[in-house]
Amino acid sequence: MSEQLDHYSTNFSSEKFPIILITDQVNSPANLGSLFRLADAFHIEKIIFCGIDEEVINSNRLKRTARSTQNSVAFQFEESIETVIEELQQQKIEIFALEITNDSIPVEEIQLQENKKIALIIGDENLGVNQNLLEKTSANLHIKMFGNNSSMNVAQATGIALYEITKKLSSFQQK
Repeated sequence: MSEQLDHYSTNFSSEKFPIILITDQVNSPANLGSLFRLADAFHIEKIIFCGIDEEVINSNRLKRTARSTQNSVAFQFEESIETVIEELQQQKIEIFALEITNDSIPVEEIQLQENKKIALIIGDENLGVNQNLLEKTSANLHIKMFGNNSSMNVAQATGIALYEITKKLSSFQQK
């Protein structure tokens, strides 16, 4: 008979992934709380919140959704996403955007290099990733969808992308 496990009885690996998640004006407290949970679940390096009010971190909705992961996930607030991108590029961090474009590739086809940090830009709930940022990335990634809609909730899409990216990065560890 199956027994449901809790936080203390699972035996998941605690592998840390060299991923920085960058938000481009994602403002919904519920989505931000979900991003904290995803960052914790996939054990990424940190989240950089760009272009939003720092007070959102005190939102009850964010705290309820995050379920305390905002206390364990590294994060910072930055005003200018362009400055963040420039600094990461100077550090030789490869930058991707999660946005469907005329030249985007399916996220599961991403080509990664072993031992190289990456940053993933995710965009505003309504407008996506700002057009000028899409031109500064190594590649733009999309999730294959099969219905009539061309987008999904930013937190759900981020979860799918992080799953695919960490799966690729884990394959380097298994060699």
